Amino acid sequence: MTGPGRAAPAAELAVLVVDDDPRVARINAAYVGKVPGFAVVREVHSAGEALAFLGGHPVDLILLDHYLPDGNGLDLVRRLRQLGHRTDVIMVTAARDLETVRTAMRLGALQYLVKPFTFAGLRTKLEAYAALHHRLATGGEAEQAEVDRIFGALAGAATPNDLPKGHSPTTAETVRRVLLGAEGPLSTQEIAERAGISRQTAQRYLKLLDRSGRVRLTLRYGETGRPEHRYAWVPADRG
Repeated sequence: MTGPGRAAPAAELAVLVVDDDPRVARINAAYVGKVPGFAVVREVHSAGEALAFLGGHPVDLILLDHYLPDGNGLDLVRRLRQLGHRTDVIMVTAARDLETVRTAMRLGALQYLVKPFTFAGLRTKLEAYAALHHRLATGGEAEQAEVDRIFGALAGAATPNDLPKGHSPTTAETVRRVLLGAEGPLSTQEIAERAGISRQTAQRYLKLLDRSGRVRLTLRYGETGRPEHRYAWVPADRG
């Protein structure tokens, strides 16, 4: 983690942690510091402090609590947009009411993480954010499949906050992207080859996604009469 107010190295994404509780802010900052590619440049504890800091120190991402002593996180996002700040926001808060969640979405929050959460839960969100950030930074044009992957990159439905022991969020995300980019259902072997993993590993993650309702399993019968399992991603509005 970088010190207060210090700019993050060029290769790292600069993060501002905003939480009214200094202890929680330190924990969140420590979590961020454990994820490669990220650096916390400041921890602040109010909307006013956040606005003052951002006035002279642009950052890539804000981890934002909703409950602040001088307002709330959503009002802070509104103010930032009014001032022309395009900083990305991930809400990290105990606020669970759907109106707050819906408003956060409308204001452009990329993700919403409910307290309490684990390091694995935050790491998954940050890794997905980093992949999205770097993909968009390349510029150029995108076909529909790539657009779908971009819009689904932070959906968070592919992997639960706490994966079962022995499962990697990175591998789960890779399998999810293979399925998102496919034009139709794929076999386990096809998924394994496209993801660059073994068939056994692909099978483990597909079972996990099937149990969570994120993939649709169909059977295709060949000449041998034995069914072949084929998997397709279930869109978020259907899952």
